[in-house]
Amino acid sequence: MIFITAKFLIKPEYADRWPQIAAPFTEATRAEPGCLWFDWSRSIDDPDEYVLVEAFRDGDAGAAHVNSAHFRQAQRDLPAHLQATPKIVSQSVDQDGWSDLGEMAVE
Repeated sequence: MIFITAKFLIKPEYADRWPQIAAPFTEATRAEPGCLWFDWSRSIDDPDEYVLVEAFRDGDAGAAHVNSAHFRQAQRDLPAHLQATPKIVSQSVDQDGWSDLGEMAVE
């Protein structure tokens, strides 16, 4: 799978509304057949920062995502709400989903 984590620094005046602003992009991406997950979290240290954790089945699914109409629309719409270019880590991982964190197993 392709596993991606991206940090988005949102302009303060939009930070509280970011989930709604990004909702069309989020919903369309989650509907892609190759999307495994696409989840936003807000930083507890910086209220203007959101972290996106996303995964796609494989490289073909990742390519379909970045070539989609909703991705192109997000490229046009979302930067106006950002303080800076998002930061990203993207890796191919040899697994299909989440693994248990054995060091914190719940009995």
